[in-house]
Amino acid sequence: MDSTINPQAALIYVMVTMAAVDGNISETELRKIGNITSMLPAFAGYAKEKLIPTAQQCAAILQEDDGLQTVLGLAKEALPGDMKETAYALATEVAAADLQLGQEELRLLEIIRASLGIDRLAAAAIERATRARHLKP
Repeated sequence: MDSTINPQAALIYVMVTMAAVDGNISETELRKIGNITSMLPAFAGYAKEKLIPTAQQCAAILQEDDGLQTVLGLAKEALPGDMKETAYALATEVAAADLQLGQEELRLLEIIRASLGIDRLAAAAIERATRARHLKP
């Protein structure tokens, strides 16, 4: 396995990590990840057939000792500047996909924010925007 990943893989790693935090990746979360990778400009030119192998690589790393730290370290190294905020925003989108945020998701968002060096105010703004997008009348 490579010791570095590209920015698109880093974004996928963060989303998969968020989806897997509760020990169960839901169909809704998988669909959200698929939709994000097919529509977001950050994934322009990204080959769809890479999504599943990249997600599987991430899952394999997460199973290792210190897997979470490894995944977040790879993501931090691969993501340039503001793309770290993009990663955090995508994590919040996946967390909100099934409209239920448990303590595991909230704690992982804290860990991702700290690991990627996201400012607390920027994180709060991203979280609020995600919440606004997922409100139902």
